[in-house]
Amino acid sequence: MKTLQIILNECRSIFLLGKVCFGLLFVLSLASCGKDEDPRPALEDGKSTVIYDLAGDLEASMAEGVEGKEKRPFYTFLFRFRDQKQIWIKTKQDSLQWLKTKDWDIAFTGPYNSEVYVNNAQYQFNPGFEGEATSTAVIKLDQSYEAVSTAPDDAEFDQSEVTKIGWASSESSYGWFRYSLSTHIMQALPNRTYVIRLPDGKYAKLQLINAYKGNPPAVTNMNWPAPYFTFRYYVQQDGSKNL
Repeated sequence: MKTLQIILNECRSIFLLGKVCFGLLFVLSLASCGKDEDPRPALEDGKSTVIYDLAGDLEASMAEGVEGKEKRPFYTFLFRFRDQKQIWIKTKQDSLQWLKTKDWDIAFTGPYNSEVYVNNAQYQFNPGFEGEATSTAVIKLDQSYEAVSTAPDDAEFDQSEVTKIGWASSESSYGWFRYSLSTHIMQALPNRTYVIRLPDGKYAKLQLINAYKGNPPAVTNMNWPAPYFTFRYYVQQDGSKNL
C-alpha cells in the first residue's frame, strides 16, 4: 500500500511540473510572437537619447474647418539636446529670449513642424540668424544611424551647404522625409543620418524617425495624429569626433 502511495505522489509531482513548464513555454512563445510582429528596429542602443512622441503644435492646421484646430502657421519650437528641453516660440518675447542664443540646438518649424534647422547665425532664414551660434554646421550622411561612428573633418563642416532638413523632393535632397501630394502623408527616408557641430563645439549625430503618434511602421490615412516626433541622437561629451 505504501508503495502505491509513493508512486501516486511521484506521478502527481511530475504532472504539476509538466503544467508549470508548459505554462512557461506558452508565455515565452507569446512574448516571442509579440516581438516578431513589430517590424520596427529597436531604437535603444545604450548610449543614444531616444525621444518618443514629442508633440508639436497640435492646435494648428493647414486647412479650414478642422475640428479642434485653427488655420494658422505652426508655432516653432526649439529643442536642447543636453536636457531634452522643448522651448516654444509663440510670442515676440519668446523670440527675443531664445532665438539668438546658443541655448538650443535644433528648431522644428514650418508645416507640421517638419522642417528642422540646426541653430546657426549665418543663414538668413535660420531661426538663430544673427545670433551667437556662429560655428555650427550639419552634414547629411547616407548611412544608417548605427553605421555612423565618426564625425567628418571640420573642413567638411565648413563647406557644408545643408541649411534646412525638411521635405526631400528628390534623392539628392538634404531632407529627412518623403511627402506624397496624393495621400498627404510624410514618410521618413532610411539611411539618412545628420552629423552636427553644435553651438558648444561638440559633435552629435541625429536620426529623425517619424512625425506620427506611436511611431507607426506605416501610416494609412492622413488623419493619423501628427505632429508627434520620434527621433534619436548622440552627443560626444568629450569633444572628440567619436560617435
